[in-house]
Amino acid sequence: MGAHWVDLVDPSREELLYALPAYVDPDVLELLLARSEPGHEARPLLEGHGAYAFGVFVALRPQDDGSVDAQEVDFIATPELLVTVRKTAPGGVAFDLAGLQPAHEDDADVGVLVHRLIDEVADSYLDLLDAIYAKIDDLEDRIDDLRPMDVRFRLLEARHELLHRRRRVSATRAAVRRILDGRVEVGNHALFPTEVEQLFGDTYDTLVRVTEEIDIARDLLAGARDHLQAKISETQNEVGKKLTVIASLVLVPSFITGFYGQNFASEFQKGFWTLGVATSLILISTVIQLVLFRWRRWI
Repeated sequence: MGAHWVDLVDPSREELLYALPAYVDPDVLELLLARSEPGHEARPLLEGHGAYAFGVFVALRPQDDGSVDAQEVDFIATPELLVTVRKTAPGGVAFDLAGLQPAHEDDADVGVLVHRLIDEVADSYLDLLDAIYAKIDDLEDRIDDLRPMDVRFRLLEARHELLHRRRRVSATRAAVRRILDGRVEVGNHALFPTEVEQLFGDTYDTLVRVTEEIDIARDLLAGARDHLQAKISETQNEVGKKLTVIASLVLVPSFITGFYGQNFASEFQKGFWTLGVATSLILISTVIQLVLFRWRRWI
């Protein structure tokens, strides 16, 4: 016989009390009623409470504008009943449970429905990975065109986002691991029999892969940061080299005018020692320096 499934979206206390078994703990009821807030997503967890299992999971859906919509879905599961509670954050949408419909229509057990639910959440992390890699690729392509200050800001923002997403994925993986270890059970393997636990093994592998990919993304960000530092150092070297060339070009004319102005000031009153001769010496020495610098490839 198939499971009885009740789906609620942002329910009131009365709706929850009507749908849930009477023995659900008051603390669990309060967690189910808590509203989802942007930037304060619930931490994924999965707990066994004797007669039922309580789960909190958060799907992360990338949006077209580059933001990520955190879609929380909680559930109460018994061997005969599944109650899902979807929470809508302000400006967001509720988690899509279309993936559970085929299994429910085929009279699947509650354990299979719970697996479909958590597997849908894990699949959302794969879409998130694609968005993260696309953002990193865009940053690497534009790192030479953007201002260093803008690149540093985007690197910092991406790093914080990766750390936040990794904590979410790691908590989800830990929750699934509790099922594989047999630490979340209702009855004598009535909720998660062996064949269902094997299904969760594939989901766990997906979450492990996502965790590893996020670590790779962090390495890519570190590489982009190193590239930015190398670019800044190269720019500073170019500026220093140009300033050195300018100082060298000014040095010889300053020496000529200073030396002769101090030691042979009276000579400048004579006809053969005119301003033109001093200017010629300065121009000739400057041209010689420019040719030398160019030959040495310093400029």
